[in-house]
Amino acid sequence: MASKHKPIIGITLGDINGIGPEVVIKALSDARILNFFTPVIYGSSRVLSYYKKMMDIEFNYSQVKEKHNFINNKNNVVNCWNETLELSPGVENSIGGNASWQALKQASVDLKEGFIDAIVTAPINKANIQSEEFKFPGHTEFFADLFDTDKQLMFMVSDKLRIGIVSGHVPLEQVASKITRETLEEALIAMEKSLKNDFGITKPKIAILGLNPHAGEDGLLGEQEEKIIKPTILEFRKAGNLFFGPFPSDGFFGSKEYKKYDAILAMYHDQGLIPFKSLSFGNGVNFTAGLPVVRTSPDHGTAYSIAGKNEASADSMYAALTTALDIIKTRKEKVSL
Repeated sequence: MASKHKPIIGITLGDINGIGPEVVIKALSDARILNFFTPVIYGSSRVLSYYKKMMDIEFNYSQVKEKHNFINNKNNVVNCWNETLELSPGVENSIGGNASWQALKQASVDLKEGFIDAIVTAPINKANIQSEEFKFPGHTEFFADLFDTDKQLMFMVSDKLRIGIVSGHVPLEQVASKITRETLEEALIAMEKSLKNDFGITKPKIAILGLNPHAGEDGLLGEQEEKIIKPTILEFRKAGNLFFGPFPSDGFFGSKEYKKYDAILAMYHDQGLIPFKSLSFGNGVNFTAGLPVVRTSPDHGTAYSIAGKNEASADSMYAALTTALDIIKTRKEKVSL
């Protein structure tokens, strides 16, 4: 099983025609990182060799010959397929989609069985990964299904701010129907629990954004604030929770009000991710809160436009690795108390 001492972190290569392999290699190329955890890369040594040569970068790794026999102080590589795949950096195709699924599938089995302590996922393409086995809008929903929970929260975190999303990966026209007292309560409970257990914040202070322009303008521009969001916040406040809002999202970020809170709950994807990426892009992390395991990823996509050009920054991948490591440590400290 996973080490009781130095954590073992699994890393999937994502779409092999995107920037995933490049940022993984760059993030792990500093050997000092091996002092803190044992990396296990799920993908292909041939793919790593291709990108390593393309970037002309020093990167050493050991192929895992015996299942789960991971070598300490080494970058371990689990070959998730045997055939030689044709690499086409910058091209969206079925080869990249299938390879990303094979890596994710094998890593997820090891995660669920406890052979790795956390998983960091490089970017997939949400279209070409779809198959009979993978029918999810993204990683978040996949892991929620794998661990049989509907209490997960897409939680974007950085050293500047933390933003969770109530409705996640759904079309904009469906967002309003997803905002109910139940979904709002579940998101707030998951966020507060994560802030306590994963980030070590004893009494979290959370801001909640409105759904409509101007947070509904007292019902003039929408009824969700008056009928759902405000009453839900009031219930939590009566129970002693430090929850505030609903705030109009434009003024909230424009006035830097976000700096006063430990986390912010947004109602839908772009409402949260646009300010998050504007303020934290490049060192932000996508963390799936509410799971019994630790899963993070960089805050960017496959970036086909720069794939294979040695231009991608590994900062967000590095942040995803260190965030996973920090959360592992915080959870262990909570258990030992």
